[in-house]
Amino acid sequence: MSQTIRKRQFGLPAAVMAVGLALASLSGTTAKAQELIGSYVAYIGQPDLYNSNGARLNQPWQILRQDRANFHRFGISQPGDEFDPFFGSINNRKIMERMVMNGSIDPQAAKRLVQGGATVFVRIYGSGNTGTSLTVTVAK
Repeated sequence: MSQTIRKRQFGLPAAVMAVGLALASLSGTTAKAQELIGSYVAYIGQPDLYNSNGARLNQPWQILRQDRANFHRFGISQPGDEFDPFFGSINNRKIMERMVMNGSIDPQAAKRLVQGGATVFVRIYGSGNTGTSLTVTVAK
């Protein structure tokens, strides 16, 4: 019986080591998928609060998307808006909601986005030219 216990004792560290190696390889993949691929500052003005049909937007991701469409597609910007190469693509603007859901918006930034009149700092994460998430904070 002591041999069985001894085998389990020696088998446990090997199993823990195997799990540790598996987790380490996964964390390396996650880190690569989440590299910073761009950032920009945007001032959210009145034109950013309404879509192209004039309807009031009420979700932070909608307003961020409209801000980038205004900047890149319609040439509408406010002092403080910065260029970003990522959201110049309509396809990248289409995935903005998913990117926000995969990332985070500071609660204060979300509130100020919906109200308008805020300057926000947006970080774009992904790999290469593929965006996976955004983090949005109120610019200081």
